Amino acid sequence: MNLLQETIASWGLQLSERQLEQFATYASELRQWNERLNLTTVTDEQTIVTRHFVDSLRCALSWGTAPVRLADIGSGAGFPGLPLKILRPELQLTLVESIEKKAVFLRHIAATLGLEDVTVLSTRAEALGRDQQHRERYDVVTARAVAELRVLAEYCLPLCSIGGRFLAPKGAQIEDELLAAQQAIGILGGQLLEVESVAVAGEPERSLVVIAKVAATPERYPRAAGIPHKRPL
Repeated sequence: MNLLQETIASWGLQLSERQLEQFATYASELRQWNERLNLTTVTDEQTIVTRHFVDSLRCALSWGTAPVRLADIGSGAGFPGLPLKILRPELQLTLVESIEKKAVFLRHIAATLGLEDVTVLSTRAEALGRDQQHRERYDVVTARAVAELRVLAEYCLPLCSIGGRFLAPKGAQIEDELLAAQQAIGILGGQLLEVESVAVAGEPERSLVVIAKVAATPERYPRAAGIPHKRPL
């Protein structure tokens, strides 16, 4: 946890003793549940900290105005949504995970960590994006290690409010992916703001794609479940 504290302190972020305890518990529970659910290929605490916790928290530097509502698409083991919730307990967090076994873990870990205002939905992003209770209701939408960017844009931008942001942690080499996604981002009401370099000690360099929601998403999007992946815009 010292590595976690030191890294984010260099970014101007702070964690209390209580928050550090929550991260330690999160790492422990993740390792235990991973034995039967295969939530992550990372199993040692230091790499969980650098590859999952720190990478997730980096999003907090790029979400613009402090958000009230955040949706995390394809949450899996909870990244980046849950680390951001630990950092900012006032967030109203919605975790979207279509695989029920993983959703069970997400409900368990949110309760174990004592996190309030966390909703776990076992559904697909395409269905959620057409639900008026969720469509264009979130200040920030995140998605990490889910799909290529043009597919993610169709999952996430319909959920993002105008003036909000879509954040996509990615690897270092994303030039081709960005180029392929430009048309989709524009169609769905987004505008690429920047691609930020993310450097964490001991880890390969990564990127954070920051997209602003500048116009309403046309009603026809997102398309039916599975179509964005099969036939990307």
